[in-house]
Amino acid sequence: MKLRLGIPKGSLQEATTELMRRAGFSIMVPHRSYFPSVDDEELECVLLRAQEIPRYVSEGILDAGISGRDWIEETSADVVVVSDLAYSKQTPMPVRWVLAVAAESEVKRPQDLDGKRVATEIVEVTKRYFAEKGVKAHVEFSWGASEAKVPELADAIVDLTETGASLAAHNLRILDTVLESNTVLMASRSAWQDEWKREKIAGLGELLLGALRAQEKVGLKLNVARKDLPAILKVLPAMKEPTVSALIDEGWCAIEVVLDERQARDLIPELKKAGARDIIEYPLMKVIP
Repeated sequence: MKLRLGIPKGSLQEATTELMRRAGFSIMVPHRSYFPSVDDEELECVLLRAQEIPRYVSEGILDAGISGRDWIEETSADVVVVSDLAYSKQTPMPVRWVLAVAAESEVKRPQDLDGKRVATEIVEVTKRYFAEKGVKAHVEFSWGASEAKVPELADAIVDLTETGASLAAHNLRILDTVLESNTVLMASRSAWQDEWKREKIAGLGELLLGALRAQEKVGLKLNVARKDLPAILKVLPAMKEPTVSALIDEGWCAIEVVLDERQARDLIPELKKAGARDIIEYPLMKVIP
């Protein structure tokens, strides 16, 4: 039995294959091939544009896929969202589709775009956005490079941004957020009703989430004299409680803990000062609660 999985081609491709690797799946993409190889005989991967994946999953052509919530909304795809993976090509934060105009434009609010031209890749989402506000804007599809269309070719754009830096560099001003989106693992209705496929997809989702949780965390191991243990435990954070193990020398114990990577830099000198010895920091591949 095989599970057919859609992998996003383009801006999300590298981040997705790296996340899959951290989850335990080695994906190789041959030159000019749309069928990557994966070291799991139960998986068959297909490389597609993120915009297309929800539709193919909805139709049951793919059993599962990784894409953005924005493209589920845009295509009105009927899928099961299995896991919120919340990663993008640059940051772990949700991305935003924003309504933007030229910095010097007289447009101050979405209602000022009544009768105006708006260019975007997410036409249906944008039409619904303006309809909810009672604005009759002319929404047209943009093949990309939307920033360059304002103000000569369009009065405004709805464009994707992570940091807003690109829009600012093109002298554009954000009016409003149309939609927030993040990456998700989705399944087709038919695959989710199949016991074997549902377990396979759910397991994949758990591994991917575990890899994401581990990205900003590290493990610490240290040896502590038992007399110093209370002082160490006071300054030592943990996901739950630190693991304390006895050593052959009864006067010493070993502690192991998982914590945010950014905490380790400041914490290690404190632990050393409090009496910790033989401190080891190591990266994590997956964290499964």
